[in-house]
Order: sequence, then C-alpha cells, then structure tokens
Amino acid sequence: MPLRVGYVPEHFLTPLMQFNDDDRGATFTPVCCPSGTGQLIKALKEDQIDIAIALTDPLLAGLAKGETCYKLCGSYVTSSLNWAVSTGAKSPYNSIADLKGTPIGISRIGSGSQTMACVMALQQGWVGPDGKITPIEFKVCDDFKGLRDSVNDGSTSCFMWEWFTTKPYRDSGEVRFIGSVPTPWPSWMIASSTDPKRAPSADVSDFLAKLSKYVQEFDSPEGRKQKDVDYLMKSHGYPEEDIRAWLETVKYVADCAEIKGEVLVNTHSVLEQTGFIQRPAGGFVVEDLVNKDVARLV
Repeated sequence: MPLRVGYVPEHFLTPLMQFNDDDRGATFTPVCCPSGTGQLIKALKEDQIDIAIALTDPLLAGLAKGETCYKLCGSYVTSSLNWAVSTGAKSPYNSIADLKGTPIGISRIGSGSQTMACVMALQQGWVGPDGKITPIEFKVCDDFKGLRDSVNDGSTSCFMWEWFTTKPYRDSGEVRFIGSVPTPWPSWMIASSTDPKRAPSADVSDFLAKLSKYVQEFDSPEGRKQKDVDYLMKSHGYPEEDIRAWLETVKYVADCAEIKGEVLVNTHSVLEQTGFIQRPAGGFVVEDLVNKDVARLV
C-alpha cells in the first residue's frame, strides 16, 4: 500500500512533486498540509499521514517535548530558510525592534512560525533578568491567509513565513516586509510514523532512495534548467526572476536517508537558548530521535 506523505505546498517540495508526477501513486500518495509543520505533526499523530517532509526545528521541538508518534528518518534541505517578518499594509510597525511586547501571529502551536519568533526574540535581546526570553503573546491564525488577515485587522503585529512564499503578497501591497530571520540550522528534514504497520522500514527506505534521485537531479547545475523554472512558474505562479533568485540560495541533501548528528545537537542547543524547549535531566540522546532502521546517523 502506498505511503501517505504529508507536505507543505511550497517551492521547496518541487522534487517531491516531480517524483509524484512520475510515480503515479505506486510508491506514495501526497497529502497537502498547507498550515505547515504543526499541521504535519498533528496529521502524523492522528494517522492521516505516514511520512512528513517538514521544518527541522518544530520536528525536533516536538520530539524534545515527548512526542512519540514519529521519529526522524531522513534529511531534505541543507540550506537555511529565510523567514520574512511581515506586518500589515497600514500597521504602525516599521522594524523588528517595534514588535517587542506585541502579539505575534503563528499558524499553530509548535509550528516553525512559533519557533522562529522565539529565535527572533533571542536575537533581539528580548530577555529578562534571568536570561530567558520575555514571554511572547502568540495568536494562532491557522494558515497563511489567516496570518495575512491578522496583521491587517490589527489582531497581531506581525507573522513570520518563508520569504519567497510571502513575496507575492508583499509585491501586491497586502503585507509589508520589515525584516527577515534566517534559520540557524538546515531547514527541512523527514519524519516517519513509529507505527511499523503504517510506515514499514522497507517501504520508507524505498521512498527515500527514490526521492533522493529527484532531489539530486533538481539540485544539480544540469537539473536547474528552464524546464524546472517553467515547472515552478506553472505550479506556484512566481515570476521567473524570483525563482532564479531562490534557486541561488537553496541546497538539498545528496542522500535523503542520511542525518547529521551535529545538526540535531546544534538545533537543540538554539531551541534551548530560546526557552522553547527544556533540556531533560541528563541531556538527550541523539540516537533516540532517529529511526535507525531507515536513517544513517553520521
């Protein structure tokens, strides 16, 4: 039975979509989760998907907070993700510094939009005498449209979302960019259900091996030809200059079944500094976060 693979409908998932076009449901069925990684984790928990291609930080944060419905089974994008900080067209905020103490919009609790707001606060020095981040008022807005609406109706001061995904709405004047915050870690990883009936190791390994071929082709200089630009223009409607600018910034893994231990350690460290997660007594064991029947931890 084909695996159910959850994904966010963004340009980063182009290799997966090209795989899907050729696969025609033999290996996997794509399940769109437009609200982001928070929705993907919920879908894993509720038996709606078997695999999630999702953002590194909320996946690791979920595991750090005791989530047991999934483990990491692979990697996807090695480059950083640049989060645009957006506010309303007529809002009074003109810089990140103006946002201190204001309500910030997020898609869901535990989403990348929440973890990165904490990273932004840490970078801005919004901390108390104890060195911990001053508590942030978060408003859950469910999805990208809800976030855009929130900054324009004044219920939030800002939201954070990937730069190029948000840019068309900046270009149209619906939102304004007042800054950006790149992730201090490789941006995308892959997680699979811990239920072997839903995600048999052999099936997950087969999926990762096949996905790796599409990732390699897309990421190679030969792969980034006009056909891929045309594919992105058709699937996302972005201007060609934006697509080419994004292609200059993104880097994928060579092998989707490989996970670098230092990425897990470093990401955990930053998330602990933000106060988003707490280090367990005795620390955490990297191997416990990984599906070792599928992934190679290096």
